[in-house]
Order: sequence, then C-alpha cells, then structure tokens
Amino acid sequence: MPRPAIQFPGKKHGEFEIVSRGRSYPGASGRFSQAEIAFIARTVRRAPEVMVKVTGGGTKAGAVAAHLRYIGRRGELEVESDDGRRLSERTALDALLDEWHLDLTSGQYRPKNGKGGSRPTKLVHNIVLSMPSRTPPDKVLSAARKFARERFALQHRYAMVLHADQANPHVHLVVKAESESGKRLHIDKAMLRDWREQFAALMREQGVAANATPRAVRGKNRGKTPTGIFAAQKHGKSTAMQERAAAVIRELHATGTVCDPARPRLIETRRALMAGWQKAAETLERQGEGVLADEVRRFVESLPPAMSDRQALAVRYVEFKAQQRATGRNELQPGKSEPQKSRDDELTR
Repeated sequence: MPRPAIQFPGKKHGEFEIVSRGRSYPGASGRFSQAEIAFIARTVRRAPEVMVKVTGGGTKAGAVAAHLRYIGRRGELEVESDDGRRLSERTALDALLDEWHLDLTSGQYRPKNGKGGSRPTKLVHNIVLSMPSRTPPDKVLSAARKFARERFALQHRYAMVLHADQANPHVHLVVKAESESGKRLHIDKAMLRDWREQFAALMREQGVAANATPRAVRGKNRGKTPTGIFAAQKHGKSTAMQERAAAVIRELHATGTVCDPARPRLIETRRALMAGWQKAAETLERQGEGVLADEVRRFVESLPPAMSDRQALAVRYVEFKAQQRATGRNELQPGKSEPQKSRDDELTR
C-alpha cells in the first residue's frame, strides 16, 4: 500500500491527507477549514512553488570563505550578515568568519574511527531559497531575511546574498552548523518540508502567490533529464545517470519500448491520489464551494501520466532524437538503428 501522498501544511501524521486511506476528514462534519480551502485553491490553481534546497557545506574554513566570496561574486554583490551588516570586501568577509570561530567547532575533534579516519564535519550548511521567474527579487530577499531570522537568530550565525540576475531570483544562505551553545543543526526531509512551507507563507506575506507541495500531489514527474547525457554516450563518459540512460537506449533499440516493474505501484499511487482529490471536491461541494470543487475536478483531469525514472528517460530520449532529426543531425552510435516511433504511453507501459 503506497504511503499517503500529502498532508496539509502544519498537520501532523494521522490528520487529514489528500490521500487519506479511508481516514475521516477533519471535524465531525467532514469540513475543511478556511486555511485548508486556501491551500487547495493554491494547489489546483498552480500557484508558484517555492524551492528550498541544501547545496552542500564546507568542511574547512578556507572552503567556507571561498564559498562566501563566490556567492558574493568576488565583491560585486553585498553579503548580508545576521546582524544586518552589508559586506563585500574580502577582508570584511574574512573578519566575519573569524567571528564565527569555525576553528573551534567541536565536531572537528571527534575521535578517529578504527581505520584511522573520520567523516569530515560540516562547518556550515549552504542553503538556497528560490522562487520562479518574474517574482520580484526584493520580495524574495525580504522573505528570506525573515525566514533566516525566525529560524536561526540567536542560535546559528548566518549570512546571505540575493542573486537577481538569473531566471529564478534566489537567495544563498550560509548557516553555521554549530549553534552558539554547541548544538549542531541536522537537516532532514521533515525539516526541509517545514522550511518550504514557512518560506511559502513568508512569500505570501509579501503579496506573492506561493505554495509548497510535493511533486506527487501535483501529479508531477521528476524534472526533465538533460539531453547532454544522451550525446555523452558516444564519448564513452560513465556516470550513474549516463549508465541508466544507456540501458534505456539499449532497450528502446531492442524492443521499441521500455517496461518498468515499478509502474503498477505508480499507477496505484496515482489512482489513490485522484480518489483523494475527488473526495476533496465532494467535501467542497457540500460546503458551498462549488467553483473550487469544479477546479479540483479539472485539475485531476489535467494530471500528466505517471512515469518512473526509466520511463521518463525513454520519453526524453525519443524527444531528443526527434529534435536531432528536425535539425538534420544524427548522433546514434555506429551500428545502432532508430527505435520504432511510438507514443509516450506505448513507451512507458
């Protein structure tokens, strides 16, 4: 039985979920709260989704300093510290890190393991808070500033930089992993989910429509595979992703399709998701929210086919080859022939 696909923001396990597995809706009368109605409306109207991602973290003070200079574009952008200072000069950034006393982080002095080594200890966490294009960058910065203050002030030192010159305005946030009291910050999936929900709420405070839902609840598959991995096959490059792509390509050439044992489970999860949304529509109808109920039903009808990673690779490869044919290019490996032309649903059965 697949796990529940979504809980409402702020809800604990066992309360209302879109895929409820037979659990009751909240309240004796099975009604949605106004906050839950607003959440449903944002989701089915496809409000912009926030992105909160941990991109790594330096294990040496020099690496942390280099990262700060990098996100500050070597002095072109100001780095904002947790006490409100705007710093751009290298000497000022170095002085800020001196205040953080990274050399005194207790994790650096853990005893070595039996093999004479130990896992490197993160001195900082590098976090990115991002919004889709056309979001006002100043509002992204304001929300990020409040997020950092509410999450880390008086506990973990931090600094941030706004990048507004790329497609998606985003803030790089560098957070000291060890608090002023010596407690380490451990980031897990539940914490990231809470952070996304909080950042989305702070963006809404700025007057920007924003949501924080998992891909599954929106019926989304993983992001598109970069086509470079297909062209890389002929260069003999070997990475985990490229090896998976090569296996998919071989199966396509051999059979004209890709089968995946994970598909039945994906289909079961999708059916449960659709049933959950249909129940939500019925509840909204009973509450007099007929317009939103109709939007929920249209949302369910518009969900894309559920695809596993292998199936998505297959579809992406066929698109890649079609683009090559359209531009008169052919980069298939010697001795290979085109897979039979198939519809996406045939490729992913």
